[in-house]
Amino acid sequence: MELVAEPGEQKSFSKAAVRLNVEQSYLSKTIAALEAALSVELFDRSRRPPVLSVAGKVFFTELKIAMTALEQAVTNSQEASRGEIGKLVVVVNTAIANSLLPDILKTFRDRYPKVELELRAMTIEEMIQGLRDTSVNVGFEHLPNPYSDDSTLNFLPIMQESFVVALPESHPLAALNYIPLAALKHEHLILPPLDAVPSYKVLLSQFEMQGFKPTLLETVKATWMVINLSLVAAGAGVSILPDNIQTLQRQGVVYRELRDVPFARQIAVMWRRADLKDLLEPAPNDAILLRQFLLVVQEVAKRCALS
Repeated sequence: MELVAEPGEQKSFSKAAVRLNVEQSYLSKTIAALEAALSVELFDRSRRPPVLSVAGKVFFTELKIAMTALEQAVTNSQEASRGEIGKLVVVVNTAIANSLLPDILKTFRDRYPKVELELRAMTIEEMIQGLRDTSVNVGFEHLPNPYSDDSTLNFLPIMQESFVVALPESHPLAALNYIPLAALKHEHLILPPLDAVPSYKVLLSQFEMQGFKPTLLETVKATWMVINLSLVAAGAGVSILPDNIQTLQRQGVVYRELRDVPFARQIAVMWRRADLKDLLEPAPNDAILLRQFLLVVQEVAKRCALS
């Protein structure tokens, strides 16, 4: 239709038929059939050569818009099949945000700039529910955790974190470079609730191995590390936190290395096994984005481990 619809010289059914490599009669019948199907006359045949009617001009304008949308739909579907567009909902925690997350985001966005990443902060229970109901695609969590043996989930350990002691800067122990665990025997210990961060149970077992139980601050509890730092700055006690907390400089708080504690906690990326069983296996079409994100996470983790 475009070959006979545009204004200008040498636009006619016969010349259009030549360009399309069809008989003029076939082209004329095709246009007539289209007009019959639309119940409108697309061309004013009283003119020589025929020109678009008012209805034809409207139809031609809308047709070009539809063709542009169709071409875009084809392009988008091809990009989606290659994992170049789409959306991933990613649950992050403070541990990954203070360590690998910036490098992960930069690497992924450099390679897949059209992919939308929605980052959310959730408790582990909320994340597990999101993975199960498919509102979440992938998340980061510590190991061990209560869901480590869930056969519907995959866990890929990507790094380990050790622990430091966060102290008020005026605390007597702040004069030490290394703090033995026994030195915390009579301190009020500020820890997140164990139901929210169950991996701390392993840390607490280290105290019992040295023959005492720590005195936990029970009157105020906070899940997020930055709030624990505020409690430390307020002089409410001391806290044992992952070493990546040192990227956060809080006025009134100093960090000291914790001695005699062999415990190191793993950080893992986790996803639904039904979406992707193994990174070494080809991903289903609807999980290509997930696989590409996981490969970037794995790559960044290996690179940082070697640096």
